Amino acid sequence: MSSARLRAGAVDPIDRASPSDLLQLAVDRGPVPWQVGALLVTDRPLDAAAVRRALADRVRSVPRLRRRLVRTPPLCGRPVWVDDPGFAVGRHVSEARCPPPGDEAALLDIAVRSVGTRLPLDHPAWGAVVVTGLAGDRGAVVLVVHHVLADGVGGLAALARLLDDAPPDEHDPFPRRPPAPHRLFADALAARVRAATHLARGLRRVRDAAGELRAARAPRAPRSSLNGPVGARRALRVVRADLSAVRAAAHRHGGTVNDVVLAAVAGAVGHLLGGRGDGAGEIVVSVPVSSRRRTDAGRLGNAVGAQPVSVPTTGTPHTRLATVARRTAGRRSAPRGASAFLLDAAFRAVAATGALPWLLARQRLVTTFVTDLRGPGAPVAFLGARVREIVPVVSTTGNVPVVVAALSYAGTLALAVVADPEACPELDALATDLGAELEALCRSGDGPDGDERRPGPAGT
Repeated sequence: MSSARLRAGAVDPIDRASPSDLLQLAVDRGPVPWQVGALLVTDRPLDAAAVRRALADRVRSVPRLRRRLVRTPPLCGRPVWVDDPGFAVGRHVSEARCPPPGDEAALLDIAVRSVGTRLPLDHPAWGAVVVTGLAGDRGAVVLVVHHVLADGVGGLAALARLLDDAPPDEHDPFPRRPPAPHRLFADALAARVRAATHLARGLRRVRDAAGELRAARAPRAPRSSLNGPVGARRALRVVRADLSAVRAAAHRHGGTVNDVVLAAVAGAVGHLLGGRGDGAGEIVVSVPVSSRRRTDAGRLGNAVGAQPVSVPTTGTPHTRLATVARRTAGRRSAPRGASAFLLDAAFRAVAATGALPWLLARQRLVTTFVTDLRGPGAPVAFLGARVREIVPVVSTTGNVPVVVAALSYAGTLALAVVADPEACPELDALATDLGAELEALCRSGDGPDGDERRPGPAGT
């Protein structure tokens, strides 16, 4: 892009990183980058050149996909997102050929390695890997973003603009001129004045944040072999369930789809720990809670708090679900994601001392993380190919070697289990148990006192 066009471009409104965005950068201190992604599997192969051409056009409707995060001068406030005048889509789209036999295991390995490959932050923090060589005449693309760019809700908003039949782009000028230092200073000063003027509102935010964390009433996570050192490798397995059956199971107990996921994960993790001779009656699961149910492609970023939930690992699947639904019921009326206000400040303060990696590697607050997102309800297409499946791919951090991400799409709930295979060599058995838990919970006619038999440890 020529400097003359840059000088002639329109002045871009100031797009600041939020405190929650900066928290994502603070957390990114381990051997695996703090990135998330989505694996889209299509009903026919995709051509990498065609993907580049399509994305070159479609990213124009998602401003942050052509922006990079830059620091501001002293007293000018938080970093800002500015257009990257050197943006070239070819830098962000690559191709990977799936090794024989081109099956799901090989595809999932490419997906988790793609998300685990660090994106350079001096350019827009996203990438797309077109996967070829798949069996069954299928295609796939792995979309990856750094967590600083978007949370799950924002990521889905961006994805919607990259698919076929997205609304037309407004063709805003690009690149726009970055804000001058005097504008940044004035904007930062105005923000500080607003904060002081609305002190009462700030105090309410603190109260709501403390209330969301206090409402969880989760005890300290039990010491277990599952919380330990985590290395640089990651593996991915996927468990699938019929979404209507999951919803029916949730409704029978006055719960939600997320409650079903929590109950199933707790049962599978409890079985894993029991097989190690390290059983625990309950585990603590950290559940990300977004302060927004939806957003648009012009407002990505992060707006996520956390709710630690104590979940039983024993008893039948239905009794566990009833307990989870009862424990989470009182929190649904609270402000969503309010705890982000306190968590952002606390974690960034620790990060400033350089102690955050040490703290995350030794925390005893949570056993694992579970996130649940609502994807498109109807089938979507990419470059004319029907998207058969969307699989979320997330990262682990600190001393949590196993995490689960659930995403609904076109009537199917996909649960992605991501783990460090060294810290959790039982990953295949864990995924099998998770599937069995979901099947038991979805079995119609079973009440909360049903006596489902759980499968034994692998090999028995």
